[in-house]
Amino acid sequence: MLTENLTFVRTKDNVQIAIWHIFDSEKQPHLADCATHKAQNIFLTHGTFSDKKTCLRIAEYLAILGHHCYIMEWRAHGASSTPKDKFDFETVATYDYEATFRYFFEELKLNNLHCVTHSGGGIGLTMFLIQNPHYIDKINSASMFACQAYGAASNPISYVKILVVKLLTRLLCYIPAKKLKLGPFNESYYTMSQWYNWNLCKNFHSSFIKQGDMNKSDINKNRAPYTCADNQPFDYRHHMPTITIPIYAISAKGDQFISPTLGCRALFNDFNNHTNTFREYSLSHGDLDDYSHSRILNSRPAAKEVWPTVAAWIEKHAT
Repeated sequence: MLTENLTFVRTKDNVQIAIWHIFDSEKQPHLADCATHKAQNIFLTHGTFSDKKTCLRIAEYLAILGHHCYIMEWRAHGASSTPKDKFDFETVATYDYEATFRYFFEELKLNNLHCVTHSGGGIGLTMFLIQNPHYIDKINSASMFACQAYGAASNPISYVKILVVKLLTRLLCYIPAKKLKLGPFNESYYTMSQWYNWNLCKNFHSSFIKQGDMNKSDINKNRAPYTCADNQPFDYRHHMPTITIPIYAISAKGDQFISPTLGCRALFNDFNNHTNTFREYSLSHGDLDDYSHSRILNSRPAAKEVWPTVAAWIEKHAT
């Protein structure tokens, strides 16, 4: 029987973050002792416009296999509280992820963890791990659905589209996700402007961290000195190779705006890890669908042909 428990953790900037624990109370003990299937802990999180429902179906699928799944909801999304201050992708990575991982490893004392993210959830995980490299060796694997940060404007037409959407968002002050049927949560211009700027400028720069802030931290211990002035924005892209976790990157051919395959491939390449795997799902590859940004994670065809590959990736890297 699937069980769902809710826990709140508090961030260092005093925001309550919801973490949903999904597991199968009946099958778990049997599978945990099975020599051919090791029960693992899995962290899942969504991107913009979304909440736990984005990850719930695949979490239930993985829970039925015997795993313990933990879905984190971003601040101002789902059951998490709404802060007084504005926030962007990097705020979520800096505070929400930090509180969640601190809960995993300091309170729950987890001895393994796999990550499954959708869209901006993967961007947040990337920034968080670069800021907190001591967690990298604690994570067994990551599966990133439709994740890209700076590769959506790959041609003049896509560049203009992003620029126009940015201007319209600025005029409205937010994206009316509910009316546009993008998801249950509207996103402010402040939140989305970071994503627009990354793609338009083709960089992965911090919005509030300077290079000098990180020069004395341990993120540089495995990297050659980075020749950038201390007052320049911190460049996450330069440090992505420090994330040595085996990554399974998934893109959808029908996702032409938010996370096109070229953008997902650009992010994937910058991890520069030969153990990683990239897979575009499309009819031309013999798959069941070309998929869209949302359907690559939540659809019957995805449940049939994509989810089992994620389960196999987790099992391959289980401890």
